[in-house]
Amino acid sequence: MRARIARGGMATVYVATDLRLERRVALKVMHGHLSDDTVFQSRFIQEARSAARLADPHVVNVFDQGQDGETAYLVMEYLPGITLRELMREQRRLTIPQTVTIMDAVLSGLAAAHRGGIIHRDVKPENVLLAEDGRIKIGDFGLARATTANTATGQMLLGTIAYLAPELVTRGTADARSDIYALGILLYEMLVGEQPYQGEQPMQIAFQHATDSVPRPSVKNPGVPEPLDELVLWATERAPDDRPADASAMLDRLREIERELGIFPQVARAVAAAGPAIDDGIDSGDVTSVLPSTMTAPTSAVDATDNSTRLRRRAQRRSTRGGWLFAVVVLLAALAGGAGWWFGSGPGSMVSVPTVAGMTFEAAQAQVVAGGMLAEQRDIYSLDVAAGLAVGTDPAEGTRLDKNTTVAVLISQGPQPQTIPALNGMPADLARQTLVGMKITVTDPNEASFTDAAAGSVIGASVAQRSGGSAVDCTNGCSIHEGDTATLSVSVGPVPDVTGQSPDAATGILNKVNLQVAPDKPSEYSNTIASGTVIRIADRDGGGNWRPGDTVTLVISKGPQPIAVPTVVGLTIRDAIKKLEAAGLKGRTDIPDTLGLWDVYRVKGVTPKEGTLQPPGTSITFTDVGL
Repeated sequence: MRARIARGGMATVYVATDLRLERRVALKVMHGHLSDDTVFQSRFIQEARSAARLADPHVVNVFDQGQDGETAYLVMEYLPGITLRELMREQRRLTIPQTVTIMDAVLSGLAAAHRGGIIHRDVKPENVLLAEDGRIKIGDFGLARATTANTATGQMLLGTIAYLAPELVTRGTADARSDIYALGILLYEMLVGEQPYQGEQPMQIAFQHATDSVPRPSVKNPGVPEPLDELVLWATERAPDDRPADASAMLDRLREIERELGIFPQVARAVAAAGPAIDDGIDSGDVTSVLPSTMTAPTSAVDATDNSTRLRRRAQRRSTRGGWLFAVVVLLAALAGGAGWWFGSGPGSMVSVPTVAGMTFEAAQAQVVAGGMLAEQRDIYSLDVAAGLAVGTDPAEGTRLDKNTTVAVLISQGPQPQTIPALNGMPADLARQTLVGMKITVTDPNEASFTDAAAGSVIGASVAQRSGGSAVDCTNGCSIHEGDTATLSVSVGPVPDVTGQSPDAATGILNKVNLQVAPDKPSEYSNTIASGTVIRIADRDGGGNWRPGDTVTLVISKGPQPIAVPTVVGLTIRDAIKKLEAAGLKGRTDIPDTLGLWDVYRVKGVTPKEGTLQPPGTSITFTDVGL
């Protein structure tokens, strides 16, 4: 092996020398930690079988596959050059002729695969190889499967999410039209310079594939011709039946568009033999040449030339060819040197955006200027970086730019201010969702209290500021900052009413709402609550609302409070009755209230006796009445 040229999630690719045939090859070696995984091994072998079945100049050839101990490997055609991803990273948006040329070659290779019953399933710029000699090939059939085995579930959904067809997202099934969808996204990206769907999380992008329609490339790049617009829309239809049936159908349409636009791709292909190979019998190290059939000499002429003449002519040709090769090498070296100067240190050189995170603007500006660029301050809010320090740059650090390009230094203004609406009475889940959406941390669980407000509604909100200081009451709204911490007080409804319940029944009711009952139960007189039943729950120590888990005290009724019989002996019957009624008792006499007798006769004895304690409403009988 000579050097490592690529590394992926499943294998590493090296450039190596085939000692037997003395040629450079690409050696793809599966990672050692996957050697025990039969699924990966089968995918690895499947790549060799899938690619080996294809004989197309636009598909990377696989020469051999084997295993050395526990290490599985593939021997493939080596193509010195770059990937389409590297070209787009450097150029961003491709020209129309570039796009059409690359798409023509990729479609040709995939058409051969689809005709052979093979779905690629991982079409993306990283798998399109652009050789130095102009050849364009599609490789990495590691996810390829037969079209009859089109179910893709679990780990089989391994295609890059940005190029994933809607049916793979929603149903997990794939066929040739899934490759077409990926080609449509690829075509859009080449024309526009970015992918149609963006998102922070892979599932956000997958959801857009399943629910949205890819926009016309000309919306972002007005220079895109209408036919290519329509081709992108056709290839990226959400319903598979609305797309081209396979790569051949899409290629036919592309060829029509080429003729309409007057673009005729000139793609370099591998040389195909047009006649028998001629062995000159000399161990010169030259590669075997191909003799076109139209230039085959007559047998008699060949026979008439003696060996010495043939050798002299051959030597002369080699000498002439060597001179031309030397001149070409010198010219190429001069061009390479000039290009190296131009792009490396001359006017065409590019510089890398430096790392400035954590610096003041002045320090960051000096760093950017030292790198050959200009700096401007752009204020942003940041939860993680202190105010006045740099969060980063736009474009991001490491981005290659032309000299004197202006770079925005992103300076933190600290957490962003937030205005919280009134939360009182709001459902607790909605209040929590509102705060979290404003990047406010909410403590968990909520503080629960028994109140007359509806269960689950907010009755209070307190915010502890990240910067310190006193807590802020946000019950009726407030202004705070991202990163602060809020605590919600939530009602669980009123305390159950246990008035008139027996102590045991009241205890059971309160226990069900997570209130404990103290063993001591004071008693009070009550004119309205029956003796032995609960009058009320005693007030909470320290005041405030009861909370789940608190211990309450039950007050038990002793019945009505007894009344001392007042002194009425010596009073007239009428005055005695009035005095008893005023005390909460009743007067009883057998003398009728006629002829003013109650105002004449006086009470001389009563029962029960004066001064004794009697229940309210007890009748006091006048036992002795006279003048």
